[in-house]
Amino acid sequence: MLYQTRKIVIKMWKSKKPVEEIAELTGLTTRTVYETIRVYKKDGMSALKPKTRGRKTGEKRTLSPDQENEIIKTITEKNPDQLKMKCCLWTRDAVKQLIQEKYGIEMPIRTVGQYLQRWGFTVQRPAKQAMNQKPEAVQQWLHETYPEIHEAAKEAGAEIFWGDETAVQNVANYARGYAPIGQTPVLKVQATKMHINMLSAISSHGKVYFTFSKESINQDRLIDFFERLIKDVGHPIFMILDNLRAHHSKKVTAWVEEHSSQLQLFYLPAYSPEYNPDEYLNHDLKRSIGTQHQACTEPELQEQAESFMSELAKSPDHVQSYFDHPTLAAYEEIKQSGNL
Repeated sequence: MLYQTRKIVIKMWKSKKPVEEIAELTGLTTRTVYETIRVYKKDGMSALKPKTRGRKTGEKRTLSPDQENEIIKTITEKNPDQLKMKCCLWTRDAVKQLIQEKYGIEMPIRTVGQYLQRWGFTVQRPAKQAMNQKPEAVQQWLHETYPEIHEAAKEAGAEIFWGDETAVQNVANYARGYAPIGQTPVLKVQATKMHINMLSAISSHGKVYFTFSKESINQDRLIDFFERLIKDVGHPIFMILDNLRAHHSKKVTAWVEEHSSQLQLFYLPAYSPEYNPDEYLNHDLKRSIGTQHQACTEPELQEQAESFMSELAKSPDHVQSYFDHPTLAAYEEIKQSGNL
């Protein structure tokens, strides 16, 4: 608005109108009109554009740039418990405490939130990791054991599959719905808890095989699954599993030894489910079941699960997407190999 008024002043001045008349028509003082004309004569029209007002970026902030960088580095590289703080994740309260301890600055919680937002931090649901997991075992698996399995599979013309068991329940619920403020929507649920068990295996080519059972997956059901998998796949299989007791049973070990030319077993590091792509299939399945109407009978629950898995079997791209999880970046090589 101010710039437009200044442009009008210059236009009227160029048309030879007296300064007093310009001031009267624009509502400015004659002194302001004279000053506008003076600036224009000296530096041109661009000099009449309003300057940016307010504080400069970073001016008057509580923390200095060096302090900000140090806090960012700390909350990026360390957890609160590593600093002997009584919390497990970085919250606004935890960051406030960190700033107080490091710099003696008592910062309002709202200001802490503004700093976190400015730094690009957002509130996120944490990924869970077993406390018993051994980092050195995981690193050995990623950088030594798995590359060896991958290379052996290429030499044997085998396809790598990842297997896992899961239980699907009718009580899980991920549904959300709109309702007036203050009126929480009501979802009627089945009082009886039901579940079915699923054993599945996937490959980086998007193949998926599965079976359901009312009873838990034991060594006999595992062997039966292996037999059907060998028949369907038609070439050697390298199967990677977790360390469930049934996977290490004498009966399973003996059976695998007898069929070593068709199937070999390998095991993930203990307490490391996040390194199994099949785990992300399990999460996907449970999320799908949890957003549907709640099953009232076990056959209905199994029908919902089978429907999801049947559609998934027709979508190899979706199955391959499980391997795109950031945690599984070390497995990218198997997607690029033409031999697996």
